[in-house]
Amino acid sequence: MTTQDYSQKSYDIWQEMADGWDRERTWLWNSSRHIGEWLVDALDPQPGQTILELAAGTGETGFGVAARIEPKGHLISTDFSPNMVETARKESNRLRLKNVEHRVLDAQKMNLTDDSIDGVLCRWGYMLMADPGVAFSETRRVLRPQGKLAFSVWGDPVKNPWVTVPARAISEHTGVPPPPPGTPGVFAMADPERTRSLLADAELKLVQMDDIEMTWHFADFDAFWRFLITMAGAIALTIVGLPESEQAQIRRKIEEASKPFKTSRGYEFLGTSQNTLAVA
Repeated sequence: MTTQDYSQKSYDIWQEMADGWDRERTWLWNSSRHIGEWLVDALDPQPGQTILELAAGTGETGFGVAARIEPKGHLISTDFSPNMVETARKESNRLRLKNVEHRVLDAQKMNLTDDSIDGVLCRWGYMLMADPGVAFSETRRVLRPQGKLAFSVWGDPVKNPWVTVPARAISEHTGVPPPPPGTPGVFAMADPERTRSLLADAELKLVQMDDIEMTWHFADFDAFWRFLITMAGAIALTIVGLPESEQAQIRRKIEEASKPFKTSRGYEFLGTSQNTLAVA
């Protein structure tokens, strides 16, 4: 698949996922709040600054910046999916945030001037980009000297069974092997050394890198299945693109493989996010 083909496929995926993410925004934020707050605290935004959020999705991570940069600060909340931008815009309007601007923006080709941004946030975005190296270079270009970048990517696959359990079942059913390491996707930057290398190539100085654990809680398997087919990106489109009979087979395989994660409270899947702070 060419870079252009991958970008188009990714665009289509996240246009489709926007409704699910919007519908479940409260659950998503409650599950991952401490990851977003780590990013905002590490960025340490100051009153009057201009902060850019890339791959903002439903926008909650960036919204945590808005109050800190008042009264004259400015948050630019962006995503390359127009549908995602609209979900974030709807929420910022509901919250009556006055210093947030929403834009459709490709992180690999930003229509922003050099040295115009004080800080950049990106939760779970860079690893999904066709060329994260280009995206980091663009991030460095728009950051002012000493500007900060705080971002997260998914870490070690072994520590993220919420992805690997369904992905393995799908691979076994379809016969399609997992993508090779480094291929754009959930675990494209799971290796910390690749993250360090990409930052160095973009002339961004690594300051801190932490593994942040979290838990995805689902009331029952039906809730996990809804997540998989309406919110889980490439996994979702792979499943719903199959005939209903095959979807049912995959569901049974995933439910069987998920038994170790069943508790008295439902299903609980661990996740590990690799959170990083860098400086221009």
